[in-house]
Amino acid sequence: MSDLNNREQFLHTLASGRVCLGNYVSLADASISELIAEAGYDFTWIDLEHTALSLQAVLGHIMAVRGTRTAPLVRVPWNDPILLKPVLEMVPAAVIVPMVCSPAEAACAVAACKYPPAGTRGFGPSRGLRFGAMPMSEYLTTANSETLVIVQIEHASALSHLESIIETPGVDGICVGPYDLSGSMGKLGQVDHPEIRDAVLRVLRTTRKSGKLAGLAADFDPSTFRLWVDAGAQWISIGTDWDQLFAQSRSVLNAARRLETRPTSA
Repeated sequence: MSDLNNREQFLHTLASGRVCLGNYVSLADASISELIAEAGYDFTWIDLEHTALSLQAVLGHIMAVRGTRTAPLVRVPWNDPILLKPVLEMVPAAVIVPMVCSPAEAACAVAACKYPPAGTRGFGPSRGLRFGAMPMSEYLTTANSETLVIVQIEHASALSHLESIIETPGVDGICVGPYDLSGSMGKLGQVDHPEIRDAVLRVLRTTRKSGKLAGLAADFDPSTFRLWVDAGAQWISIGTDWDQLFAQSRSVLNAARRLETRPTSA
């Protein structure tokens, strides 16, 4: 089924040693994801936690990158089986579960993503079955591994359980959320503060040492990008659709304003 979501391409790129780079999707128009794929990004980060995206819009974004080399990753609003279930039926390359602070919470996320006996996921596939084109027996042999389970470390309380969260069976990868992490450490927004930076580095290094996938969601900053990569970050979301649209729009506007200003005649 992986040609539905480019999961294998994503994993192949990581295995080659190249860092996968992605872009955050918050706008509803599926053309945004198509554009991101055309630009050459390795993955999209389709966000249900902090946006007004509907499930129908999420499905459109996932479908928009089929046939490309871009993997659709979906962050769900919370670690809740009810919220995970419809997203899993869309067959993204990965689900990202926010604010996981303990191994019990990590195990809950995994269970919600796996069919029995490995987990507790309810049964009701459609797209995963290719709407009937795939035999049920074939679907059942691959379904539990088709979508990667990635949990986010973004609270100080998770740091004391870091190793056990990472080692939770069924967790495929860890993603650091520097901004929420900085807030939980009393330094909201100060992601360059040495204490926050060291915490992020610890998560990345520990995750890589375990053999799990290490990721990061952060604005692109040349001064820290190399630091994250050297610490073991394998995949990084480096931009947002609205931010890049605004930056380019402002840049073009300012350039035009400068050109429209003519020197007055003597």
